[in-house]
Amino acid sequence: MSDIAKAVGQRIRNYRTQKGLSQEKLAELSGCHPTYIGQLERGEKNATLESIERITAALGITLSKLFEKLDGHESNTKDIPLACYEFLSAKSKEEQEQLYKILLEMDKYKTN
Repeated sequence: MSDIAKAVGQRIRNYRTQKGLSQEKLAELSGCHPTYIGQLERGEKNATLESIERITAALGITLSKLFEKLDGHESNTKDIPLACYEFLSAKSKEEQEQLYKILLEMDKYKTN
């Protein structure tokens, strides 16, 4: 499957886990089949616009939020801030706070 399908699927998974939802609960809220949600998250299926609209509504996010900065995935150069965003967004709020504190501490000791 394409990089864009994988990136969108990973974002759906990130937002779903951030909200504490199972695939089954997201499927119920969005009117999609749980198997379909899993296939989307793994990048195995291309989502329809209608299903994306229902999934974002169920997640309580906008379409633009789901797709923001996705063009970085199509580039051959690594977008480090985007990679960090994707990494952090997959973590719980508590883990995000801890990782942010670690980064702040590390920044204090950087060499110039």
